[in-house]
Amino acid sequence: MDTSDFKNGISLILDNEIYTIVDFQHVKPGKGGAFVRSTLKNVKTGRSLDKTWRAGERMEQAILDRRPLQYLYNDGADYYVMDKDNYEQIPIRKEQIGDGVKYLKENMDVTVMTHKDDIIGVEVPTFVELQVVETAGSEKGDTASGGSKPATVETGAVVNVPFFVKVGDVIKIDTRTDGYLERVKV
Repeated sequence: MDTSDFKNGISLILDNEIYTIVDFQHVKPGKGGAFVRSTLKNVKTGRSLDKTWRAGERMEQAILDRRPLQYLYNDGADYYVMDKDNYEQIPIRKEQIGDGVKYLKENMDVTVMTHKDDIIGVEVPTFVELQVVETAGSEKGDTASGGSKPATVETGAVVNVPFFVKVGDVIKIDTRTDGYLERVKV
């Protein structure tokens, strides 16, 4: 693979780490050779990296397999997912799941990314619906001010919600931003 093959979402190996191309731009200056500016995201750590490549520079492409699996339970050390086709249970470390671990709920479908049969990451759904189990009560008139308060959902995650949300409500959360989206009618 070389810089002419760049597309957003393609993964490559750089310094023995796997990165996904988030953004790139081919630049042809008036003087000198063409080059490519890119923004890469480390698949394991989530950190971004800006890198400039010479036009035509070669690198190794990382082929990532994505498999939908079902989250089952956590035994304190590992998180277990199951392949729905063959019922195989696979243990995954908390570090491999990352921040999404706070949204895991039993029987939730997740996407497991592998490279050469090694698990390198777990993607939780972009949107999850969870029940509020703890939040401060609202005072009369709070809903008019448009502020927010912290609320703890059933998985233990804490999300800022509008004042009108109360214990027992089911809310929709964007897992990428940890943001409240809406109250869900049950």
